[in-house]
Amino acid sequence: MSESMPTEVRRERMLGLLVEQEFARVAELAEVFGVSTVTVRADLDALEEQGKVRRVRGGAVAASPPPRGEPSFELSLGAAAVEKALIARAAARLVGSGESVLMGAGTTTAYVARELVARPDLTEVTVFTNGLRTALELEPALPRFAVVVTGGSLRRQQHSLVDPLGGKILEGIRAHTVFVGCGGVHPEAGVTNVNLPDAEMKQRMLRAAARRIVVADSSKLGRVEMAPVCALSEVDLLITGEPADPETVESLRERGLKVEIAGR
Repeated sequence: MSESMPTEVRRERMLGLLVEQEFARVAELAEVFGVSTVTVRADLDALEEQGKVRRVRGGAVAASPPPRGEPSFELSLGAAAVEKALIARAAARLVGSGESVLMGAGTTTAYVARELVARPDLTEVTVFTNGLRTALELEPALPRFAVVVTGGSLRRQQHSLVDPLGGKILEGIRAHTVFVGCGGVHPEAGVTNVNLPDAEMKQRMLRAAARRIVVADSSKLGRVEMAPVCALSEVDLLITGEPADPETVESLRERGLKVEIAGR
């Protein structure tokens, strides 16, 4: 990271880090983001004015209670980073050369994109995505990969492309595998999402793939969000992390969902 990163993006990521680890020192933030301590103090002052952090001696802590509603992509990216990376590694192992892949927008699928790029053995993979950040993560793999962005209307929070026109390209394809993230996976409510436009795009992607895989960190298990995505019966595999609640995992499995715990 460097001073060239947009200020708004850097501050969102800084906030995400503070939310995850509760406290960070100015010097630590300067090293993580590759900026001066003067810049970090200015960022923290701005976040404090917005009521998102509280300055303390030597650093800052996230304000309490944490913000509700749909978090931004940058805020979500820093949450459960190690767990998401392990989930992504397990997901990426399921893709072979010559295959076609659909990827929904979101931070966990962005991690999957990174892991796909990191596999030099993968060639002639075609990836369709409605996530701008996911597409950028895949760019280093060109020309080994072909990357197709769906088009549609841009949503700011998740940098995703949705209807109108977001699903047109999905009507004419049949991919080998789809990876989608979500806001919640519940034994009875199934897979749900924070907002309706992205949920509708995930539904279209699930219908356009032969193998349907949900990637979700452990905090999503047992949660129910506003917008339904699909029933558990419409998912072939859920990949989650080791902190997942064992009772919830067992309940999901009892309802016929195959669950893989990444890292085991």
